[in-house]
Amino acid sequence: MYKGAVMSKKIVAVNAGPRKGFNTETLISQASKGAEAAGAVVERFDLFRLEKYTGCISCFGCKKEKFKGQCICRDGLTQVLDAIREADGLIIGSPNYLGEMTASFRALYERLIFRNLTYNLEKPCCNERFIPVLLIMTSNAPDTMYKGLVENYQNTLNRFVGPTETLVSGNTLQLKDYTKTDWEWTLFDVKEKQLRHETVFPKEKQKAFEMGEKLFK
Repeated sequence: MYKGAVMSKKIVAVNAGPRKGFNTETLISQASKGAEAAGAVVERFDLFRLEKYTGCISCFGCKKEKFKGQCICRDGLTQVLDAIREADGLIIGSPNYLGEMTASFRALYERLIFRNLTYNLEKPCCNERFIPVLLIMTSNAPDTMYKGLVENYQNTLNRFVGPTETLVSGNTLQLKDYTKTDWEWTLFDVKEKQLRHETVFPKEKQKAFEMGEKLFK
């Protein structure tokens, strides 16, 4: 490499939702495009399309000095954890299932955080390479319902991974056309959801792009 060359930042984008082309993946893609517009190289992972994996198995291998900050459990998540360890930033998104992130998100989250936890009062985190994080959550319910949940994740990511920004998209459209089903979903107003998807969601897509661009400039 010639003198003065600038290395592109590497961003890892992780989709913890199962549905291709829907809300979560759309916002992650927009944030990724923003990061790319700022000059970053984005590596993408879909957790629902990886080989078999689990959450933290409490083996405590990451607490050994020679493996400090590394998850030694080898499975489908290993490539994601290794990529994050070498990345300059992280975009991660999940839909909300029953008041929580998906089980896939939780599996990665457990192993991402626990490998940096030391149980040492003087130095509770062994991560010496903090990176910016953009956490995205989508939900069928209004976004106002999950302020505490998202803040808890944000606070933990701040402490163990790096400074974290959040984007929550609520009252999302779950189906492209609700009229083509015979389900009686009377808990919410389908027309209101459709209108929100047409008027508000495009603004959230733009916001995701701008956050991705700003976070990793």
